[in-house]
Amino acid sequence: MLNIGILGTGTWGTALLRLLANKGHAVTAWSALPQEVEALSATRRHPKLPGMTIPDSVIFTADVAAACRGRDMLVFAVPSPYVRSTARAAAPFAANDQLIVDVAKGMEAETLMTLTEVIGEEMAKAGKAPRLVALSGPTHAEEVSLDLPTTIVSASPDAQAAARAQDAFMTDRLRVYTNADIRGVEVAGALKNVIALAAGIAGGLGYGDNARAAIITRGIAEMARLGAAMGCSKETFSGLTGLGDLVVTCTSMHSRNNRCGMLIGQGKAPDEAVREVGMVVEGLNALPAALELGKKYGVELPIIEGVHQIVDLGASPRAVVAQLMRRDPKPENWM
Repeated sequence: MLNIGILGTGTWGTALLRLLANKGHAVTAWSALPQEVEALSATRRHPKLPGMTIPDSVIFTADVAAACRGRDMLVFAVPSPYVRSTARAAAPFAANDQLIVDVAKGMEAETLMTLTEVIGEEMAKAGKAPRLVALSGPTHAEEVSLDLPTTIVSASPDAQAAARAQDAFMTDRLRVYTNADIRGVEVAGALKNVIALAAGIAGGLGYGDNARAAIITRGIAEMARLGAAMGCSKETFSGLTGLGDLVVTCTSMHSRNNRCGMLIGQGKAPDEAVREVGMVVEGLNALPAALELGKKYGVELPIIEGVHQIVDLGASPRAVVAQLMRRDPKPENWM
Protein backbone atom coordinates (compact mmCIF):
# COMPACT_ATOMS: atom_id res chain seq x y z
CA MET A 1 0.00 0.00 0.00
CA LEU A 2 1.18 3.53 -0.79
CA ASN A 3 1.55 6.75 1.15
CA ILE A 4 -0.31 9.27 -1.02
CA GLY A 5 -0.69 13.05 -0.94
CA ILE A 6 -3.67 14.57 -2.74
CA LEU A 7 -3.56 18.25 -3.67
CA GLY A 8 -7.10 19.52 -4.04
CA THR A 9 -10.34 18.59 -2.28
CA GLY A 10 -12.97 19.43 -4.87
CA THR A 11 -15.45 16.77 -5.90
CA TRP A 12 -13.00 14.76 -8.04
CA GLY A 13 -10.15 14.92 -5.54
CA THR A 14 -12.52 13.90 -2.74
CA ALA A 15 -14.03 11.01 -4.69
CA LEU A 16 -10.52 9.71 -5.43
CA LEU A 17 -9.20 10.12 -1.88
CA ARG A 18 -12.12 8.05 -0.65
CA LEU A 19 -11.41 5.35 -3.24
CA LEU A 20 -7.70 5.28 -2.42
CA ALA A 21 -8.28 5.20 1.35
CA ASN A 22 -10.85 2.42 1.04
CA LYS A 23 -8.28 0.43 -0.92
CA GLY A 24 -5.93 0.67 2.07
CA HIS A 25 -3.58 3.47 1.00
CA ALA A 26 -2.52 6.08 3.56
CA VAL A 27 -4.00 9.36 2.29
CA THR A 28 -3.27 12.96 3.26
CA ALA A 29 -5.29 15.59 1.41
CA TRP A 30 -4.43 19.29 1.07
CA SER A 31 -6.69 22.25 0.50
CA ALA A 32 -5.62 25.89 0.24
CA LEU A 33 -8.72 26.82 2.26
CA PRO A 34 -8.37 26.23 6.03
CA GLN A 35 -12.14 26.40 6.47
CA GLU A 36 -12.55 23.58 3.95
CA VAL A 37 -9.98 21.48 5.80
CA GLU A 38 -11.83 22.05 9.04
CA ALA A 39 -15.24 21.19 7.56
CA LEU A 40 -14.07 18.01 5.81
CA SER A 41 -12.21 16.85 8.91
CA ALA A 42 -15.22 17.41 11.15
CA THR A 43 -18.07 16.18 8.96
CA ARG A 44 -16.32 13.54 6.80
CA ARG A 45 -18.69 14.72 4.05
CA HIS A 46 -18.36 16.81 0.89
CA PRO A 47 -21.32 19.15 0.35
CA LYS A 48 -21.48 18.41 -3.39
CA LEU A 49 -21.19 14.62 -3.04
CA PRO A 50 -24.30 13.55 -1.12
CA GLY A 51 -24.37 9.98 0.09
CA MET A 52 -20.58 9.66 0.35
CA THR A 53 -18.68 9.32 3.62
CA ILE A 54 -14.96 10.07 3.82
CA PRO A 55 -13.00 7.33 5.63
CA ASP A 56 -11.72 8.26 9.08
CA SER A 57 -8.18 7.35 8.02
CA VAL A 58 -7.91 10.32 5.62
CA ILE A 59 -5.95 13.25 7.06
CA PHE A 60 -6.76 16.78 5.86
CA THR A 61 -4.27 19.64 6.01
CA ALA A 62 -3.81 23.21 4.82
CA ASP A 63 -0.01 22.73 4.92
CA VAL A 64 1.25 21.81 1.45
CA ALA A 65 4.56 20.57 2.87
CA ALA A 66 2.75 18.09 5.12
CA ALA A 67 0.83 16.74 2.12
CA CYS A 68 3.93 16.32 -0.06
CA ARG A 69 6.85 15.21 2.11
CA GLY A 70 7.67 11.51 2.09
CA ARG A 71 4.86 10.46 -0.25
CA ASP A 72 5.07 7.57 -2.68
CA MET A 73 2.68 9.40 -4.98
CA LEU A 74 1.29 12.92 -5.34
CA VAL A 75 -2.10 13.46 -6.99
CA PHE A 76 -2.84 16.88 -8.48
CA ALA A 77 -6.60 17.43 -8.28
CA VAL A 78 -6.83 21.23 -8.38
CA PRO A 79 -8.68 23.04 -11.22
CA SER A 80 -6.50 23.71 -14.26
CA PRO A 81 -5.92 27.46 -13.59
CA TYR A 82 -4.29 26.55 -10.26
CA VAL A 83 -2.05 23.70 -11.41
CA ARG A 84 1.03 25.87 -11.96
CA SER A 85 0.82 27.71 -8.63
CA THR A 86 0.17 24.42 -6.80
CA ALA A 87 3.11 22.73 -8.52
CA ARG A 88 5.34 25.68 -7.60
CA ALA A 89 4.26 25.39 -3.97
CA ALA A 90 4.70 21.61 -3.88
CA ALA A 91 8.01 21.38 -5.74
CA PRO A 92 10.35 22.04 -2.78
CA PHE A 93 8.79 19.14 -0.86
CA ALA A 94 8.56 16.55 -3.66
CA ALA A 95 11.10 13.78 -4.10
CA ASN A 96 13.50 14.01 -7.04
CA ASP A 97 11.85 11.17 -8.98
CA GLN A 98 8.39 11.71 -7.48
CA LEU A 99 5.49 9.81 -9.03
CA ILE A 100 2.97 12.56 -9.84
CA VAL A 101 -0.52 11.83 -11.16
CA ASP A 102 -2.53 14.72 -12.58
CA VAL A 103 -6.30 14.19 -12.62
CA ALA A 104 -7.35 17.68 -13.73
CA LYS A 105 -8.29 18.32 -17.38
CA GLY A 106 -7.24 21.40 -19.28
CA MET A 107 -4.41 23.30 -20.92
CA GLU A 108 -2.57 26.47 -19.99
CA ALA A 109 -3.74 29.29 -22.28
CA GLU A 110 -0.54 31.34 -22.02
CA THR A 111 1.90 28.55 -22.88
CA LEU A 112 -0.34 25.94 -24.62
CA MET A 113 1.21 23.37 -22.27
CA THR A 114 -0.66 20.32 -21.04
CA LEU A 115 -1.05 20.11 -17.28
CA THR A 116 1.64 17.47 -16.78
CA GLU A 117 3.99 19.66 -18.82
CA VAL A 118 3.19 22.56 -16.49
CA ILE A 119 3.87 20.40 -13.43
CA GLY A 120 7.10 19.08 -14.95
CA GLU A 121 8.34 22.59 -15.71
CA GLU A 122 7.73 23.83 -12.16
CA MET A 123 9.33 20.73 -10.66
CA ALA A 124 12.38 21.16 -12.92
CA LYS A 125 12.85 24.71 -11.61
CA ALA A 126 13.28 23.10 -8.16
CA GLY A 127 15.76 20.56 -9.54
CA LYS A 128 13.25 17.69 -9.56
CA ALA A 129 12.65 15.15 -12.35
CA PRO A 130 9.22 13.64 -11.58
CA ARG A 131 7.61 10.62 -13.21
CA LEU A 132 4.43 12.09 -14.66
CA VAL A 133 1.09 10.38 -15.30
CA ALA A 134 -2.21 11.78 -16.55
CA LEU A 135 -5.28 9.97 -15.20
CA SER A 136 -8.27 10.74 -17.40
CA GLY A 137 -11.49 9.30 -18.79
CA PRO A 138 -15.30 9.34 -18.55
CA THR A 139 -15.39 9.67 -14.77
CA HIS A 140 -17.93 11.87 -13.04
CA ALA A 141 -17.02 12.26 -9.38
CA GLU A 142 -20.65 11.86 -8.36
CA GLU A 143 -20.66 8.28 -9.67
CA VAL A 144 -17.14 7.29 -8.56
CA SER A 145 -17.98 8.48 -5.04
CA LEU A 146 -20.87 5.97 -4.98
CA ASP A 147 -18.77 3.08 -6.37
CA LEU A 148 -20.64 2.91 -9.67
CA PRO A 149 -18.65 0.97 -12.32
CA THR A 150 -16.23 3.29 -14.13
CA THR A 151 -13.25 3.05 -16.50
CA ILE A 152 -10.26 5.39 -16.72
CA VAL A 153 -6.83 5.63 -18.36
CA SER A 154 -3.39 5.96 -16.75
CA ALA A 155 -1.29 7.70 -19.42
CA SER A 156 2.48 8.11 -19.50
CA PRO A 157 5.38 7.44 -21.86
CA ASP A 158 7.01 5.92 -18.76
CA ALA A 159 5.39 2.47 -18.83
CA GLN A 160 6.43 1.68 -15.26
CA ALA A 161 4.94 4.92 -13.93
CA ALA A 162 1.67 4.28 -15.80
CA ALA A 163 1.54 0.76 -14.37
CA ARG A 164 2.19 1.98 -10.82
CA ALA A 165 -0.68 4.45 -11.05
CA GLN A 166 -2.86 1.77 -12.64
CA ASP A 167 -2.20 -0.55 -9.71
CA ALA A 168 -2.75 2.22 -7.14
CA PHE A 169 -6.20 3.21 -8.45
CA MET A 170 -7.55 -0.11 -9.78
CA THR A 171 -10.49 -1.59 -7.88
CA ASP A 172 -13.41 -3.86 -8.77
CA ARG A 173 -15.37 -0.64 -9.41
CA LEU A 174 -12.69 1.44 -11.19
CA ARG A 175 -11.04 -0.35 -14.10
CA VAL A 176 -7.80 1.35 -15.17
CA TYR A 177 -6.18 0.99 -18.59
CA THR A 178 -2.75 2.32 -19.64
CA ASN A 179 -1.79 4.44 -22.66
CA ALA A 180 1.65 5.75 -23.66
CA ASP A 181 0.13 8.76 -25.51
CA ILE A 182 0.02 11.16 -22.57
CA ARG A 183 -0.22 14.25 -24.77
CA GLY A 184 -3.15 12.85 -26.73
CA VAL A 185 -4.94 11.91 -23.52
CA GLU A 186 -4.48 15.40 -22.09
CA VAL A 187 -5.40 17.21 -25.30
CA ALA A 188 -8.57 15.12 -25.57
CA GLY A 189 -9.45 15.80 -21.94
CA ALA A 190 -9.18 19.55 -22.48
CA LEU A 191 -10.93 19.82 -25.85
CA LYS A 192 -13.90 17.61 -24.97
CA ASN A 193 -15.01 20.18 -22.40
CA VAL A 194 -15.28 22.85 -25.10
CA ILE A 195 -17.32 20.52 -27.33
CA ALA A 196 -19.57 19.78 -24.34
CA LEU A 197 -20.30 23.50 -24.02
CA ALA A 198 -21.51 23.38 -27.63
CA ALA A 199 -23.73 20.37 -26.87
CA GLY A 200 -25.19 22.19 -23.89
CA ILE A 201 -25.83 25.34 -25.92
CA ALA A 202 -27.70 23.28 -28.51
CA GLY A 203 -29.79 21.70 -25.74
CA GLY A 204 -30.54 25.12 -24.27
CA LEU A 205 -31.78 26.26 -27.68
CA GLY A 206 -34.24 23.38 -27.66
CA TYR A 207 -32.48 21.31 -30.31
CA GLY A 208 -32.78 17.56 -29.95
CA ASP A 209 -30.88 14.31 -30.00
CA ASN A 210 -29.94 14.69 -33.68
CA ALA A 211 -28.07 17.90 -32.95
CA ARG A 212 -26.36 16.40 -29.92
CA ALA A 213 -25.23 13.37 -31.93
CA ALA A 214 -23.90 15.66 -34.65
CA ILE A 215 -21.92 17.74 -32.16
CA ILE A 216 -20.43 14.64 -30.53
CA THR A 217 -19.34 13.02 -33.80
CA ARG A 218 -18.17 16.18 -35.56
CA GLY A 219 -16.60 17.30 -32.29
CA ILE A 220 -14.50 14.15 -32.03
CA ALA A 221 -13.44 14.74 -35.66
CA GLU A 222 -12.16 18.22 -34.70
CA MET A 223 -10.37 16.85 -31.67
CA ALA A 224 -8.72 14.05 -33.64
CA ARG A 225 -7.63 16.36 -36.47
CA LEU A 226 -5.94 18.72 -34.06
CA GLY A 227 -4.44 15.86 -32.04
CA ALA A 228 -2.98 14.26 -35.16
CA ALA A 229 -1.44 17.60 -36.20
CA MET A 230 0.16 17.80 -32.75
CA GLY A 231 1.71 14.36 -33.11
CA CYS A 232 -0.79 12.48 -30.96
CA SER A 233 -2.18 9.04 -31.74
CA LYS A 234 -5.52 9.14 -33.58
CA GLU A 235 -6.52 5.98 -31.70
CA THR A 236 -6.47 7.91 -28.42
CA PHE A 237 -9.35 10.05 -29.65
CA SER A 238 -11.55 7.01 -30.35
CA GLY A 239 -10.86 5.59 -26.89
CA LEU A 240 -11.99 6.24 -23.34
CA THR A 241 -10.25 9.60 -22.97
CA GLY A 242 -11.53 10.86 -26.33
CA LEU A 243 -14.89 9.56 -27.50
CA GLY A 244 -15.76 8.00 -24.13
CA ASP A 245 -15.19 11.17 -22.14
CA LEU A 246 -16.82 13.31 -24.82
CA VAL A 247 -20.02 11.25 -24.79
CA VAL A 248 -20.43 11.39 -21.02
CA THR A 249 -19.60 15.10 -20.84
CA CYS A 250 -22.06 15.98 -23.61
CA THR A 251 -24.94 13.93 -22.21
CA SER A 252 -24.72 13.68 -18.42
CA MET A 253 -26.69 15.65 -15.86
CA HIS A 254 -23.46 15.74 -13.83
CA SER A 255 -21.50 17.62 -16.54
CA ARG A 256 -20.70 21.19 -15.53
CA ASN A 257 -19.79 22.08 -19.11
CA ASN A 258 -23.03 20.68 -20.51
CA ARG A 259 -25.06 22.49 -17.86
CA CYS A 260 -23.20 25.75 -18.39
CA GLY A 261 -23.72 25.54 -22.15
CA MET A 262 -27.41 24.80 -21.66
CA LEU A 263 -27.80 27.94 -19.54
CA ILE A 264 -26.00 29.99 -22.17
CA GLY A 265 -28.28 28.54 -24.86
CA GLN A 266 -31.25 29.60 -22.73
CA GLY A 267 -30.01 33.19 -22.80
CA LYS A 268 -27.79 33.59 -19.74
CA ALA A 269 -24.46 35.39 -20.00
CA PRO A 270 -21.42 33.09 -19.55
CA ASP A 271 -20.43 34.53 -16.16
CA GLU A 272 -24.02 34.21 -14.95
CA ALA A 273 -24.13 30.60 -16.15
CA VAL A 274 -20.90 29.79 -14.30
CA ARG A 275 -22.28 31.26 -11.09
CA GLU A 276 -25.41 29.15 -11.42
CA VAL A 277 -23.38 25.97 -12.03
CA GLY A 278 -21.45 26.81 -8.86
CA MET A 279 -18.21 25.00 -9.78
CA VAL A 280 -15.30 25.47 -12.19
CA VAL A 281 -16.32 25.10 -15.85
CA GLU A 282 -13.15 23.79 -17.46
CA GLY A 283 -14.40 24.21 -21.04
CA LEU A 284 -14.28 27.98 -20.64
CA ASN A 285 -10.72 27.74 -19.29
CA ALA A 286 -9.63 25.47 -22.17
CA LEU A 287 -11.23 27.55 -24.94
CA PRO A 288 -8.37 30.09 -25.42
CA ALA A 289 -5.75 27.34 -25.71
CA ALA A 290 -7.93 25.36 -28.14
CA LEU A 291 -8.26 28.37 -30.42
CA GLU A 292 -4.53 29.11 -30.33
CA LEU A 293 -3.63 25.49 -31.02
CA GLY A 294 -5.92 25.48 -34.04
CA LYS A 295 -4.12 28.54 -35.40
CA LYS A 296 -0.67 27.21 -34.55
CA TYR A 297 -1.21 23.89 -36.33
CA GLY A 298 -3.43 25.20 -39.13
CA VAL A 299 -6.40 23.02 -38.18
CA GLU A 300 -9.97 24.13 -38.79
CA LEU A 301 -12.12 23.86 -35.63
CA PRO A 302 -15.61 25.09 -36.59
CA ILE A 303 -17.48 23.93 -33.48
CA ILE A 304 -14.83 25.28 -31.11
CA GLU A 305 -14.76 28.54 -33.09
CA GLY A 306 -18.55 28.71 -32.80
CA VAL A 307 -18.34 28.40 -29.02
CA HIS A 308 -15.78 31.24 -29.03
CA GLN A 309 -18.13 33.46 -31.05
CA ILE A 310 -20.95 32.88 -28.56
CA VAL A 311 -18.98 32.98 -25.31
CA ASP A 312 -16.34 35.61 -26.05
CA LEU A 313 -17.85 37.74 -28.81
CA GLY A 314 -21.51 37.73 -27.78
CA ALA A 315 -22.81 36.20 -31.01
CA SER A 316 -26.35 34.83 -31.15
CA PRO A 317 -26.27 31.05 -30.57
CA ARG A 318 -28.96 30.52 -33.21
CA ALA A 319 -26.99 32.57 -35.73
CA VAL A 320 -23.85 30.54 -35.02
CA VAL A 321 -25.72 27.26 -35.51
CA ALA A 322 -27.10 28.56 -38.82
CA GLN A 323 -23.58 29.55 -39.85
CA LEU A 324 -22.28 26.05 -39.07
CA MET A 325 -25.09 24.43 -41.04
CA ARG A 326 -24.32 26.61 -44.10
CA ARG A 327 -20.61 25.73 -44.27
CA ASP A 328 -19.30 24.52 -47.63
CA PRO A 329 -20.19 20.89 -48.43
CA LYS A 330 -17.46 18.36 -47.62
CA PRO A 331 -16.98 14.60 -47.50
CA GLU A 332 -17.34 13.23 -43.98
CA ASN A 333 -13.80 11.87 -43.65
CA TRP A 334 -11.71 14.90 -44.56
CA MET A 335 -8.57 15.86 -42.67
